[in-house]
Amino acid sequence: MFDEVRAARRPLTYLIVLLLTVGALTLAGPGTASATAGSLCSGRPTKTVGFATGELRLYRSRQYVCALAVAKVPGPRRAMSVSLQPRGGRPAVDSGNFTRQAGPVTVHALNRCVRATGTVAGRSGSTGWVLC
Repeated sequence: MFDEVRAARRPLTYLIVLLLTVGALTLAGPGTASATAGSLCSGRPTKTVGFATGELRLYRSRQYVCALAVAKVPGPRRAMSVSLQPRGGRPAVDSGNFTRQAGPVTVHALNRCVRATGTVAGRSGSTGWVLC
């Protein structure tokens, strides 16, 4: 008789586990796993340069500047790059084939001007020397 009770409870146990798993996945869903471009760079948004296929975004904290090149329409992999150079320093570059964005790249720029360039699918935007 004991085995019959265990056998009757087994489907109920599976159902409870399934419902708890589905509930946990619903609460934690894909919204918590995806990050926005703004959250990838620390600091406050400083400058945005739009161009035909995307935009170049700059963020500044006290000592650092961060840059991203973000596609207007995420999609198939395509050539993207972002370059950020402090005056008198070497540029930080991220380039390759990406679906959404190139970067972030960060440079130390306390009391220095920086220039940034972003490219998405052959089209680009640039800042010139800024944040001086």
